[in-house]
Amino acid sequence: MYFVSNIVKVTIPNYLASLPIPDSFGGWFRLGFKDWLALIPPTLAVGGISYYSYITIKKANDADKGLVNPGIRKDINKVVDFIDIEDITEKASLCRCWRSKNWPYCDGSHGAHNKETGDNTGPVVVRHKENK
Repeated sequence: MYFVSNIVKVTIPNYLASLPIPDSFGGWFRLGFKDWLALIPPTLAVGGISYYSYITIKKANDADKGLVNPGIRKDINKVVDFIDIEDITEKASLCRCWRSKNWPYCDGSHGAHNKETGDNTGPVVVRHKENK
């Protein structure tokens, strides 16, 4: 642990203090070739940390694009289903959470989805009414 402590408390501050960072804007133009070479490692380190942070944030934002359909028939451009009213005997529960294994009919997958995400989605229930 002493090794890490020494690097953080002594080595890095001494290294940064030895860098040829000018006090004024014009000082940057007076730096020599060796001075510019000395600035390359810390510049690469800061750039690498910035890039890694950007990629991490970008991945987090990409994961939250708001996609509704997580995996049902992703090989086609648009998922469209037709259900004839005549085929419904009494009622049918249609999935709205896109997690059903029996798509387009609800299989109760919204329960786990709601518990996991805090959502409150449920099925669309379509009833067939007979004319009286």
